Amino acid sequence: MRADRLVSLVLLLRQHGRLSAAALARELEVSTRTVLRDIEALSAAGVPVYAERGRHGGFALLPGFRTELTGLNHDEALALLVAGSRRGAQAFGLGSALASAMLKVVDALPESYRDTAAGAAERLLIDPETDLLSRRLVTEEVPDAVVAEVLRAVVAGHRLRIHYAAADQTPRWRTVDPVGLVTVRDRGYLLATRSGADRTYRLSRILAAEELAEPAQRPDRVDLDRAWQERSTRFRTGGDQVAVLVRVDPARREDLVGTALAVLAEAADPDGWLRLEVTFQDPRHAEWALWQLTTNAEALAPQWLRDSLRDRAAAVAARYRASS
Repeated sequence: MRADRLVSLVLLLRQHGRLSAAALARELEVSTRTVLRDIEALSAAGVPVYAERGRHGGFALLPGFRTELTGLNHDEALALLVAGSRRGAQAFGLGSALASAMLKVVDALPESYRDTAAGAAERLLIDPETDLLSRRLVTEEVPDAVVAEVLRAVVAGHRLRIHYAAADQTPRWRTVDPVGLVTVRDRGYLLATRSGADRTYRLSRILAAEELAEPAQRPDRVDLDRAWQERSTRFRTGGDQVAVLVRVDPARREDLVGTALAVLAEAADPDGWLRLEVTFQDPRHAEWALWQLTTNAEALAPQWLRDSLRDRAAAVAARYRASS
């Protein structure tokens, strides 16, 4: 909306002092001509914006055109700025709103806090896009229209109709009562009920969504953290899960635990290795997890898993013998 863009333009000039039309166009993701029209609109509305000509010219505001937010200390400002660097809002389609809010927070800070808080925030990185092995962390893509419709239904407390593609099933329409939204490792989930039963839907599998006019059948208040924990527990203890007894090098314990659903038992062997009983979502998940650990782990049971890993290793060895 133009009104939001005009506010953002003023905030950019407040923070940077002077910016060219081209720089403003890049920041606002509009054309230079649009920026010039916005500058004219601000001037007509009484905002003291003026043009400086020359090689280092641009647009600026008259000194003193600023308001300050009192009562916000340095640590509180830093917490807000660091929170603004998190990517969780992207999963709910709030990335642009979060960026705009952070811009306003920085602008409203007292002069004594603004530079130090912004500088400190630059030295704290939350959820980088790649890990130490330069592997890009994959964020699931969800259409903006789907996220917006789901978010509206959740906030308004209305029922929601979704076209959902469950794993290994044909997509079909379902009508649900939305409870809340959760983001975990850059994956978004819709917590809802359907015919009174708890349901959890991954946002990336919602192909289309439609907010309905009728109110959702849900409690007035919800403890979303507790609800998520309860559903996570049910997920870990149900379905086609398999239990695996495995020996693992202590240096790779976290890698094993990080891929497993749950650790049921753990003990140390005389040689220093760890013996764990863990659960995986299904046989394919178990085989994949143990294969990633190569010789740093050994599946002791069940026998079918040992056979599967042995056959896979033999096939790889045979392929390389043939190549040489």
